[in-house]
Amino acid sequence: MARIALVSQLDLPTWEVDDAPLHAALRALGHEISQPAWDDEGVDWGTFDLAVLRTTWNYAHQVDRFVAWAEEVERATQLVHDAAVVRWNTHKSYLRQLEQAGVTLAPTLWFERGTDAEEAWEAMVGEGWDRVFLKPLMGQTARETLRGSTTETDRRSVMEHLARLLPVEPMMAQPYLASVETRGEHSAVFFGGSFSHGVRKVPVPGDYRVQDDFGASDMPVEMSGAQLSLALQTLEAARGLLRRSRPFDYARIDMLEMAGGRWVLNELEVVEPSLFFRHAPRGAARFAQVLHNLVGPDQTSG
Repeated sequence: MARIALVSQLDLPTWEVDDAPLHAALRALGHEISQPAWDDEGVDWGTFDLAVLRTTWNYAHQVDRFVAWAEEVERATQLVHDAAVVRWNTHKSYLRQLEQAGVTLAPTLWFERGTDAEEAWEAMVGEGWDRVFLKPLMGQTARETLRGSTTETDRRSVMEHLARLLPVEPMMAQPYLASVETRGEHSAVFFGGSFSHGVRKVPVPGDYRVQDDFGASDMPVEMSGAQLSLALQTLEAARGLLRRSRPFDYARIDMLEMAGGRWVLNELEVVEPSLFFRHAPRGAARFAQVLHNLVGPDQTSG
């Protein structure tokens, strides 16, 4: 039997139970499961055989502290995923690296911290985008995102958003993909490098946010060959960039549809993604087996 920490946060909402099938699957394999919070300074991480990042969703406003915590924990036990992955995947500059490695994104402008808001506005106008989507390079759950346009009607609100954020953090801008409102965001979930299941997330009418925090709905979906090809390309490119010798133990690849039907990468989540076990109970067993293999035969009941 191994002691496995499915790492959470101090203020996890009580309604968050999507990982329950994973807990059951790990217990069925003979492991002891707990959910210590990463931001609880009283936890002795060395008492666990494995620490798996799961519902650590409150780090967006304290990324440096979160990365430092990961570095400390991996000196005490086996951390999944390790601090190098955490450092890389919690800053959306990783998307730029993936694009440079050949993965297709929507057309993107990258604004460094300190970029003048007027300069950013002119760059977006110069791209000929009627509608735009802005988001910071550090964030989660749609933090500080903005859907707008390059019309004079929207100029003030977009400029105010840019002027408020650019002095303190870098940002990215893309053409707004209206397909998110109808087709939604599609996600491919992988465990140990193998595809497990697909999920479709659709916002409430008139919104663009696909998180259930904002009332969005989600459902299982069959992934197309093109979508799976994009997902596999993304994972291989990420492994190359991080010089990983083996596949990610878990990953969620989020994608959106461009006009014309082409799917592009929206996010690669390898730190703390929701894995939607409610739509794929067998996925929990697959992930549990991956984690079971990590602790080694000397730590299991088998």
